[in-house]
Amino acid sequence: MERTRTRVGAAVFLMLILGRLGNALEVPLDPKILEGLPQPPTITQQSPKDYIIDPRENVVIHCEAKGKPHPSFSWTRNGTHFDIDHDPKVTMRPHSGTLVVDISGEKAETYEGIYQCTARNEHGAAVSNNIVIRQSRSPLWSKERNEPIRVQEGVSLVLQCRPPAGLPPPIIFWMDFNFQRLPQSSRVFQALNGDLYFSNVLKKDSRNDYICYARFPHTQTIQQKQPITLSVLNHGSAEERKPTFLIPSGSSSSKMVLRGQVLELECITEGLPTPEVSWSKLSGEFPDNRTSILHFQKLLRIVNVSEADAGEYHCTAHNRLASVLHTIRVTVKAAPYWISTPRNLVLAPREKGLLICRASGTPKPTITWAMNGIPIENSPEDPNRKVEGDTIIFEEVQTGSSAVYQCNASNEYGYLLSNAFINVLSETPRVLTPANMVYQVIRNNHAFLDCSSFGSPIPKITWFKDSQSSTLEGDPYLLHENGTLEIYVAQALNSGQYTCVARNTLGIAENHVYLEVKEPTRILKQPEYKVSQRNRNVVFECKVKHDPTLIPTMTWLKDNGELPDDERFLVDSDSLTITDVTENDAGTYTCIMNTTLDQDSASAELTVVETTPTPAVIYEQPDPPTDLELTDLKPKSVQLTWIPGDEHNSPIHKFVIQYTDSLHQHGHWHNLTDVPGSKTTAFLKLSPYVHYTFRVLALNAVGLSNPSKPSHMYKTNPAAPDENPSGVEGFGTEHDNLMILWKPMSGLQANGPGLQYKVMWRQKDVDKDWTSVTVANVSKFMVSGMPTFTPYEVKVQAINDYGIGPEPAVVTGHSGEDLPLQAPDSVQVLVLNSTLAEVHWEPVPPKTVRGLLKGYKVYYWRERSLHKHNPHHVKQQVLTFSGNKTHGMLPGLQPYSLYLFNVRVYNSKGEGPASSTLQFETPEGVPGRPSFLRITNSNLDSLTLEWGPPNDHNGHLTGYTLKYQPVNSSNELGPMEELALPANKTSVTLPNLKYSTRYKFYFNAKTGQGAGPVITEEAVTIMDEVLMYQPSVDKVGGGNTQTQPSPPIAGSPPPPRHPFHKVHPAAPAFGNVSSSVGEDGTLISWEYWGAEKHVYVEYIVKNDNSEEDWQKEYVNCSQAYVLKGLKEGLSYRVRVVAKGHDDQAVLHQSEELLVTVPAVPSRQVDIATQGWFIGLMCAIALLILILLIICFIKRNKGGKYPVKEKEDAHTDPEFQPMKEDDCTFGEYSDTEDHKPLKGSRTPSYRTVHRDNSDESLVDYGGDGGDAQFNEDGSFIGQYSGNSSTRETAVGHEHSEAPSPVNTTAMNSFV
Repeated sequence: MERTRTRVGAAVFLMLILGRLGNALEVPLDPKILEGLPQPPTITQQSPKDYIIDPRENVVIHCEAKGKPHPSFSWTRNGTHFDIDHDPKVTMRPHSGTLVVDISGEKAETYEGIYQCTARNEHGAAVSNNIVIRQSRSPLWSKERNEPIRVQEGVSLVLQCRPPAGLPPPIIFWMDFNFQRLPQSSRVFQALNGDLYFSNVLKKDSRNDYICYARFPHTQTIQQKQPITLSVLNHGSAEERKPTFLIPSGSSSSKMVLRGQVLELECITEGLPTPEVSWSKLSGEFPDNRTSILHFQKLLRIVNVSEADAGEYHCTAHNRLASVLHTIRVTVKAAPYWISTPRNLVLAPREKGLLICRASGTPKPTITWAMNGIPIENSPEDPNRKVEGDTIIFEEVQTGSSAVYQCNASNEYGYLLSNAFINVLSETPRVLTPANMVYQVIRNNHAFLDCSSFGSPIPKITWFKDSQSSTLEGDPYLLHENGTLEIYVAQALNSGQYTCVARNTLGIAENHVYLEVKEPTRILKQPEYKVSQRNRNVVFECKVKHDPTLIPTMTWLKDNGELPDDERFLVDSDSLTITDVTENDAGTYTCIMNTTLDQDSASAELTVVETTPTPAVIYEQPDPPTDLELTDLKPKSVQLTWIPGDEHNSPIHKFVIQYTDSLHQHGHWHNLTDVPGSKTTAFLKLSPYVHYTFRVLALNAVGLSNPSKPSHMYKTNPAAPDENPSGVEGFGTEHDNLMILWKPMSGLQANGPGLQYKVMWRQKDVDKDWTSVTVANVSKFMVSGMPTFTPYEVKVQAINDYGIGPEPAVVTGHSGEDLPLQAPDSVQVLVLNSTLAEVHWEPVPPKTVRGLLKGYKVYYWRERSLHKHNPHHVKQQVLTFSGNKTHGMLPGLQPYSLYLFNVRVYNSKGEGPASSTLQFETPEGVPGRPSFLRITNSNLDSLTLEWGPPNDHNGHLTGYTLKYQPVNSSNELGPMEELALPANKTSVTLPNLKYSTRYKFYFNAKTGQGAGPVITEEAVTIMDEVLMYQPSVDKVGGGNTQTQPSPPIAGSPPPPRHPFHKVHPAAPAFGNVSSSVGEDGTLISWEYWGAEKHVYVEYIVKNDNSEEDWQKEYVNCSQAYVLKGLKEGLSYRVRVVAKGHDDQAVLHQSEELLVTVPAVPSRQVDIATQGWFIGLMCAIALLILILLIICFIKRNKGGKYPVKEKEDAHTDPEFQPMKEDDCTFGEYSDTEDHKPLKGSRTPSYRTVHRDNSDESLVDYGGDGGDAQFNEDGSFIGQYSGNSSTRETAVGHEHSEAPSPVNTTAMNSFV
């Protein structure tokens, strides 16, 4: 597009700029183009503006950006530079601006503030939003004691909740002692502020467990207010009252809401009878799709508020005494929102452009600009740049003026920030549309030929057709702005080659595409309306014409749906046949002919009527034809006539004509042809040198008739062959020969006696004359003395005593191959990482291959490890790279090793000589798994671990890492401990462990490149006089012994060993099968990599050899199972099998294990002999004796011992132990106010004192109190997490506010 350079006033100038902006350069997404283009930074990811963090987790502040070159990142905090290098707790991720703050040992509020990220490269700087970091808070409820409330029946009442303010604010709900939601109605209702309102109280409202709960969603903790006791007194009937507004009060109020937020208007009333509430709007209706009236008509909610929602809303409350009205005046303000965000501009030098930043809001936002993060008024002046409010105008931009501009739109309710860059580029044109694309279009339709291009300045596109020199302009062509050429009505003459040319001031590029105009698809004969009786056959025809180069697909529909899945519906290429029609077959049938470009369709209706009753008819196959006669006898043809037999009430569909050749295949009948059942004459084409005898069979709906009697024999005369042998090919079996093969011809194909073959060959493109030889009736011929791997043309011609066959087709083949002569040159290696290297080589000259190049082979082997302690490993490996490759990857290398390799070329004959053997070293990697980890010296409170260094050091070991954690009887993991160990140690003793506790250990080695895979083990610290039973398991038929380090937990098998970095083999499907005998049964564990899900554990007594007596246990998808039916003192054969879906065929089977169940049980601790037990029993006996004496004294005095009354009087509503049968809370007691919410279940390895006041759900939930609640709000009753409070459940009394209850799901409470 030619650009005008004259300026006629400011308005004309702006129009020119806008016109140029309409053609602003779009940078394509093609990575090959983007890779070479400079680009200012663009922010691609950032944290939200208001970022509330969890004080228990590390803080991650996201900032990602792209650009060319890749940008660097910096941060400000509270408006000043944030030097992360001086804060060891703060790190920045590599190649990223994302900050990670490790808050372990720090207070999270230390890092509160306003953060902003800047991404910068040599072309500009982009900035993120201001990210406000605030710590979530869930403060404790203030200590208070709620006095009982006594009110007269019928009055209104408000039960205040007043939870502590949190960040974000808590969610309020009211429940009773049983953790059940308090019922609400139009009379009793919870307001948005959390208070519980009673329009009027009833006697049934009396209860002592009105409990307000506050859930802090960010930390997932729940706190409870002290229970409120309400007593409703009945001193006569209550007097009725008119409605009065409790919330909001008075006759009018106002409400402000921001655009896009949720408007909630609340109307809570009191009165007797209970008032009914209704809503209306003074100046209009409620928006249907955004309005909902909730909570017994007391709450009006409008989502996604707009300015149209402002106005007066009326809340009307009425009962039978009166009606009152409250008016709420709603005003809608708006934080800034985008009308038009600034877009990136890519301009050529001396071009013009605009950056437009338009936003709206209430009040109207202020627009400010910055360049590269600096206010534009403080940036270097640019005479080619003018700022006019929300627009920046660029005139004749210069090279080097690329920059990132920031637009900020703000008002009192918020701000918007957007980055947009100006990128000044000079690029020659490139055509992005793939070359030689073929466009296909149906005649008389629109055709669109793409020419997507890129360049700076924007290239101008022109089109040419075939070899024409004139551009394609005007009718019937239309050139679009994006370079696409449109042809309004494509015709056959528009087919051909089209050339698109893209040019600008820096160069020119062109591309060729092709257009093919196809004929439309048309239905020539449409299906016709049919009326059919039941049990008859119906045929719908649908004959179609289509372009012969398109592949058609015929589809039939019934009533616009798929045809019934019924074998009675037979679809042919141009018809649909329905056999045995029923009433359900009536309907509309549509045939649709589809091609890849178009389709056509036609429909017809089928009506089914009742069958007219007729006498029973017997249908049979026809009788055979008779009186066969041969007439019009000719050398290669004859006419056969016959008389049909009886049809037996079923019309004859066709006649099948068969023949036998008494000369070549006597007694074998072959189908020759068939004719319609209406004909009794057939004209038969014959072959020479055949003794024909014919017979005819008739076919009707019942079946084929018996064959007719044979005709007289008719002998055709011999003739020269009329075809040549097929399957001709030429190839070499040795380096100096040429083998010519073909498929021999049959006697029927020979056309006469004396069949021979004339074999001819010549060197392609060298010889003009053919060398030939005539051979007998064989199928191959060998030519010797040929040059190696030379192309030859070969052909084979048939000959008999009566002449030669037609000119044969020429086939190209090659003489034999020999081994390549030359090794690849310029062999190099590039080590990519510790396990991968890339080998490069120069291809050998084609002449030295001496055969068909199959590819290259790289032989490589590990000569030795670079670690002095590792032995030498020499195991040669080979990788094959097919085709004429010049490089290849060597995967799976061993880190920190010396490798040798060479390269060879190979053809079909074999390999050529090897290149010079080169060597390379792989860098250090992570080490392998330690060779072993075992536990020794298991004592009451300590364990000793011994290990062996990894078999594969893969570098210099820098040390080991040991992690361990306790596991309780519910298979739940306790707190993790970590220990760093030096590289020269092979054992460590862990003191101060808990007695009689199972521990899980994770152990791995480290090098400078990082930590290697983990080996795991488990062990139990033993009690005094208790020994661990350690059974051994022998694999049947082998000598390997596997042991389990600890007995399993009954009913909960441990996880499988070595879960890290496991590479499963293709076969077998089972591995690492092992067992362990414990008190609760025999644990069988395995690893399984198969796809079948029907897995069983099978077992049988050792000496029972019957396959039918195997007992099996279905284990589904588990990889461990406890067998509880094994008898003591017996040995069993155990195996794991995987079966198919029918549970019959065994698809995979593990090796058998021999498991022996010991007859003598493991030693148990006799509790009756323990000193502590004897002392406890004595104390209990003494206590019972004292109680009996007291009761006796009381009784003698005539008094009573009101145990039940005292228990009832001291019942604390906060204690609700959990019922194990239904997971709900029962009764509980507490003697101290303001205690935390009680748990219902204690760990099996802890002791809990019910009379202690420090017990709460926090004790079972970790540091933050992780007691679990279900989605419906009920207490789960299990514990998890790590907490020092698990060391003992005996605490110290305190008077603090109730501790928060941690929950992960209390959605039903809100």
